[in-house]
Amino acid sequence: MQDLLTLLGIDVEYVRGEGNTLYFLDETGHEVPVIDYAGGYGALVLGHNHPEVVATVESFLRARRPVLGQASRQPAAGRVVARLNDIVRREFDTAEPYYGVFSNSGAESVEVALKHAEFDRRLRLRALLEEIAEHVEQAREAVGAGTAVLSDDADGDVDALAERVRVANSAVAARPSVFLALEGSFHGKLVGSVQLTHNPAYRTPFGAMAAQARFVPVDQPEAITKIAQEERAVLLDLRLQDGRVSVVERDFPQFAALFMEVIQGEGGIKEVTEQQARRIREACAALDCPIVVDEIQSGMGRTGAFFASSLIGLRADYYTLAKGLGGGIAKTALTLIRGERFRREFGLVHTSTFAKDGLSLAVTHTVLDVLEDRDGQAYRQAAERGARLVELFRSLIKAHPEVLKEVRGKGLMLGLEFRDLSGAAAARLREAARSDLLGYVVAGYLLRAHRIRTFPTASAVNTLRFEPSIYLTDGEIDALERALRDVCARLDDQEEEAFFGPA
Repeated sequence: MQDLLTLLGIDVEYVRGEGNTLYFLDETGHEVPVIDYAGGYGALVLGHNHPEVVATVESFLRARRPVLGQASRQPAAGRVVARLNDIVRREFDTAEPYYGVFSNSGAESVEVALKHAEFDRRLRLRALLEEIAEHVEQAREAVGAGTAVLSDDADGDVDALAERVRVANSAVAARPSVFLALEGSFHGKLVGSVQLTHNPAYRTPFGAMAAQARFVPVDQPEAITKIAQEERAVLLDLRLQDGRVSVVERDFPQFAALFMEVIQGEGGIKEVTEQQARRIREACAALDCPIVVDEIQSGMGRTGAFFASSLIGLRADYYTLAKGLGGGIAKTALTLIRGERFRREFGLVHTSTFAKDGLSLAVTHTVLDVLEDRDGQAYRQAAERGARLVELFRSLIKAHPEVLKEVRGKGLMLGLEFRDLSGAAAARLREAARSDLLGYVVAGYLLRAHRIRTFPTASAVNTLRFEPSIYLTDGEIDALERALRDVCARLDDQEEEAFFGPA
């Protein structure tokens, strides 16, 4: 990574940050300001070192309050979850509560959802097997008492039939669960979460370490039904009716959960439409497959609402939250689980030393205070600032159609896609495009020439991401406009020396 940063000319050490500005020292020791449009990959919805967040941290430490108090009452955690429930009720118009499981990072919040969904599936399976066992015993007793007979299609005596059911169900119950995720998804790089991340460069080297997902094209939600048919398995049950015992099939709970981002961050800032979300929900409901919405990057107000999924009317069974939840300072995450799905026993089988620490909880309270202040002014601000950026990007696309392709996203989670330049006349631009480095080359030029910081998305490297804080100023937008117009003009003219220096 250090070699790549050096190659691109962005190996900078930042020494101070405030708002949307980072500072590094030049060769004379003077601070050089850089406008930060990368925004901590979406974590800095309140910018660097927000004064209220900093004040909370300072006050907490001065008071010598305990950071770690495991196995004790932690009412601050309950207050955070209660406040988030208030937001859920407002944005989704539901009275059903959500329970919270804290962790330390976005990928861990996904792991929590993975584990809980599988835990829930196994408990549902156990209950179903216990029900079948009761039916088998009832059938055995009825046949033994002479009040029932085996149906014509049942082989042997009732004991042989019971053994057939037991063996068949044992084999099916041992099958691994199936997780679903959308093509283009990114849900982290831990052992479980990386299996839900679509980019094979991240996933394939670790494919043998955990259950792998089946991926669904975003624009083809009907593929869920097709996958369900391919993966379908059944359990056998004995039904006692009208004095006859017959073998019947019961659906095996194969699917643990479907994971999705409503705006795919690393996949190129691509949105799921309201219609696509509705079809996904319908297909999952038919399978009793819970939906996990990953709001790690899109949530916390960045898109104009606390939950981006509320903007398309998609209420999930699970929400994963992180990034902006920590106010740009704390490392914290939270998985919200719908009351109907929540398993209280999970709190005994999943724990974490650093999750739900006192400092992070204090910071999260302050973040929620800032976002909810003045009836959610922060959300309106994110939407308005985002609309201003979209207007700028569209004007650039119109002026440079051979260089820019499209803008995508909502609020302050935006992606500007450059066209494929793998056929460019300039050799070094052409090679950069063919090596999937064009986005990084442009990002390096923006930093060196214009002191603007952004990066491409990981799995769509021709798309630059723009995720500044809600306090983005008109002056910062004007600076971005000058920089991007310069980039586009130089790419139009194939001025490769501007990006790479003399040959």
